[in-house]
Amino acid sequence: MQQGAGAWLERGRAQVLRGDVDGAMATFVAALAEHPDSADVVVALAGLEWQRGRVGDAEARLQALLAHEPGCPAAAFLLARLLRDQARMAAVERTLRAVDWRMARVGDAIQAIELLDDCGRKRAALDVAEVAIAKHPDDPRLHAYAGMLAMQLGEFELARERYAFALRRDPRALEWQSAYGYAVSKRYSDGDDADFTLMQGFLERPQLADAARASVLFGLGKMHDDVGRAAQAAACLREANRLVAAQLPWSAKDWRRLVAARLDAKPVAPPAAGDDAFVPVFVLGLPRSGTTLVADWLARHPAVCNRGELPLVARLAADVARAANPVAAREAAARTYRVQVRQDDTAARWFIDKQPLNFLHVDFILATFPGARVVYCGRDARDTALSIFMQHFAGAEYAFAYDFERIAAVVQGERRLRGSALQRHPARVREVRYEEFVADPLAATTTLAAWIGLPPHDFARAPASERVISTASAWQARQPVHARSIGRWRAYAEHLPELAAFDP
Repeated sequence: MQQGAGAWLERGRAQVLRGDVDGAMATFVAALAEHPDSADVVVALAGLEWQRGRVGDAEARLQALLAHEPGCPAAAFLLARLLRDQARMAAVERTLRAVDWRMARVGDAIQAIELLDDCGRKRAALDVAEVAIAKHPDDPRLHAYAGMLAMQLGEFELARERYAFALRRDPRALEWQSAYGYAVSKRYSDGDDADFTLMQGFLERPQLADAARASVLFGLGKMHDDVGRAAQAAACLREANRLVAAQLPWSAKDWRRLVAARLDAKPVAPPAAGDDAFVPVFVLGLPRSGTTLVADWLARHPAVCNRGELPLVARLAADVARAANPVAAREAAARTYRVQVRQDDTAARWFIDKQPLNFLHVDFILATFPGARVVYCGRDARDTALSIFMQHFAGAEYAFAYDFERIAAVVQGERRLRGSALQRHPARVREVRYEEFVADPLAATTTLAAWIGLPPHDFARAPASERVISTASAWQARQPVHARSIGRWRAYAEHLPELAAFDP
């Protein structure tokens, strides 16, 4: 007597929970024999195959199911995660775009948006969000996601429209940083703009959580800065930073120990040969020191792919440091990094990783990738400190950014590490000063590109591909290059006197 598909699934899942994976596999195979058209059984079996390392079998099974039932979200999500695990991000996008999100539940659409965003497929994520909004126009979560993605893609009017809807409809939008996104998606020129009253009204809401209050204050501080009200901007920023710093502990002692350990470490010789078809270029330095600007100009070259701020190096360096066999671990780290960065969407040879905090791992980078080049960005520390203080960063790794004493400690440590990197690796590390770069970005980029080894190119031509900027520079990096930020700290010297203590 046949069992229903549900009974088979319940039995197999119970076996998985007991750790009987072989038994569960046999159960799902038997279930599929009796119920070959059950999408739930196919997905369950494919998931177990993936878990057992039979990746090809799982992918083929899911592809066959989706060819028959293209609207099956469970199969699409499982296949997308399997592909993401292999860094096949373009395939992830194709898989999720094939689903008709007009028919999907809000929760499934949000899951797709988050997965695409995590894979760096911002345009596809925004497209899914917009399709979902057409079906569910009153859901504020969809609007908040669309606002974030539109801002990263440079569609600032759409970003503000979506953020504004979320802020009108749901008090939680302040916790989603929608007010901050709304404020930084526009450059204000009128001190009487109604948005100032709007933001002040957010601050007057009762029982506003500290995190949400800080987000609003960062946005309001940026708006006051836009219209030249340094005193009001400084007051907002000081309170915003105080609120965030209270929630993010940070130890200057631990930082100094980390820097000392990096400086005392003996250099490791890189492998004799690398992969000539894969040349990583690390653009690093203090946050707000010009890394986005430099990376963006280099990425105008058709042989260059800018992957943005990747979290890989710190994790891989930690893995190697813990390994019993560092040589083998370093080789594995190089393979992992190559796969995750190269992906499946470009024939580029040079790949930019512009994670600023990679300045902590220069020795690891150069010992792991024999062909790598490191572009070390530097800027007047007073301007850098001000710019850091004005940003609401994402991630606990930036816990230092909300207090001037913390920022000063990081500036001092970074300066020592920069000097060491330039001394140890003069042929593979080059410093780029922000002030010199903005004076003539075309000449600076051309010179830097020749040092990296790029073929000649006219960098005056804008890139053909869509620019995605997921950092605090989403607005600034899309404006014409200017020198207005040089010496900007002087406008705040009276209101933020800590800036004068920084050694330029």
